[in-house]
Amino acid sequence: MTTLNQDEINRYSRHLILSEVGPKGQEQLKASSVLCIGAGGLGCPLLLYLAAAGVGRIGIVDFDVVDESNLQRQVLYGVSSVGKSKAQVAKERLLDLNPHITVEVHETRLTSDNALELFKQYDVVADGTDNFATRYLVNDACVLAGKPNVYGSIFRFEGMVSVFNYEGGPNYRCLYSEPPPPGLVPSCAEGGVLGVLPGVVATLQATEVIKVLLGLGNVSSGKLLVYNALKMSFKELKITKKDDYEINELIDYDQFCGIPQQQEEKVIPEISVERLKEKLDANEDFTLIDVREETEFDICNINGQLMPLNQLDAFLGDLDKSKEYVVHCKMGGRSARAVAEMQDAGFTNVSNLAGGILAWIDKIDASLDRY
Repeated sequence: MTTLNQDEINRYSRHLILSEVGPKGQEQLKASSVLCIGAGGLGCPLLLYLAAAGVGRIGIVDFDVVDESNLQRQVLYGVSSVGKSKAQVAKERLLDLNPHITVEVHETRLTSDNALELFKQYDVVADGTDNFATRYLVNDACVLAGKPNVYGSIFRFEGMVSVFNYEGGPNYRCLYSEPPPPGLVPSCAEGGVLGVLPGVVATLQATEVIKVLLGLGNVSSGKLLVYNALKMSFKELKITKKDDYEINELIDYDQFCGIPQQQEEKVIPEISVERLKEKLDANEDFTLIDVREETEFDICNINGQLMPLNQLDAFLGDLDKSKEYVVHCKMGGRSARAVAEMQDAGFTNVSNLAGGILAWIDKIDASLDRY
């Protein structure tokens, strides 16, 4: 039986005097385990509060390193963390916060091959990911492993929280049966996010995790809580359980989310920022296309023609397919999709700027604003 020592009794005293928690509830937290998928914007505050609350065993799945752009919202890290493993820095910070817990690090990409084995080792899974393919993978693996999925998502000024697969309740596919077309919804790296937003959403996630572990209150199963920071408003939407699909196995989630095998194998011609600089200096005859959003363009640009990716179709009919085009975005992901779309439309002399405008700033023109 899990018991609390005197140091833990002192530490958790504010929990112990809550009749809904008490010593038995705190001992239950100590005996519980949570797997957090991602140690980024949502994962950082989520991990901090779970560790502080005394969840006995916390797992972290993340294979990324800390980047300077993370520090605006990922509160586990500091300047000294840049370039280091997120999972390892997080572990060190959590154990400094609470040495009475165990932190397990899984520095690996979550895949269909390892998800089930990982999930079976924990009581609850908390999803702090930022892409649709991984969200569907987390959902399906939770269904197959029989684990509650405490979900959170953020974008710009809005966040969402729900608990999926809880005691037979709805799961993520009941909310979104199919993912949006690739490129339609930009990531936080592409569309931005208010720095404090992850803190609000992740603390709500942490609250739901603790409620699930202790069986407290009304768990947010069958409903989606939507938070709007600009309006300072919360809206609750009902999620109805659907039975028009089956989850029997883990699949290829990149393909499910609209990245078919043939597109993955398609060769996307690339051009370096150094070569682009040479072409511009020589006044070569080509068109530079910027497929970012207008707000990004306003922050900094290299005089490309603005054609946002989600509006590209409307522009293609006015372009001469016989001419040369170089396409860029912030880091190269959206522009690669734009190049593939242009190739499908019959453009034969089009290339993607490797590394996007950030590579241009790093290697060619540091005077531009970095965002």
